[in-house]
Amino acid sequence: VQLQASGGGLVQAGGSLSLSCAASGVTVSTNNMAWFRQAPGKEREFVATFRWNGVTSYSDSVKGRFTISRDNAKNTMNLQMNNLKPEDTAVYCCAADVRRRVGVSVGAQKAYDYWGQGTQVTVSS
Repeated sequence: VQLQASGGGLVQAGGSLSLSCAASGVTVSTNNMAWFRQAPGKEREFVATFRWNGVTSYSDSVKGRFTISRDNAKNTMNLQMNNLKPEDTAVYCCAADVRRRVGVSVGAQKAYDYWGQGTQVTVSS
């Protein structure tokens, strides 16, 4: 399984970026996929998830500004980030849960089996 995030960059506050996670060895449409981020000096935190059954969920800090989606034909998961804030600055990475776990928080890192390398997002004020 390989997960490769791309699309990061430098943007001014209020701007937008679109991230993509290319998956191989795992089908995004039939597994639980998620985005996490880690800011300098902070713990990695949950951003958003797209469940195998089509349900999406977001952290409170990004709700209303970020939109997670998937492209089944390309086997990718995407994250559209609008109205970016300096506090969104972090390395963003994607993760996959191939066991379709139940009873585990969708935001828990232990709920995911595979992790990709991240892409840096920097938001200037």
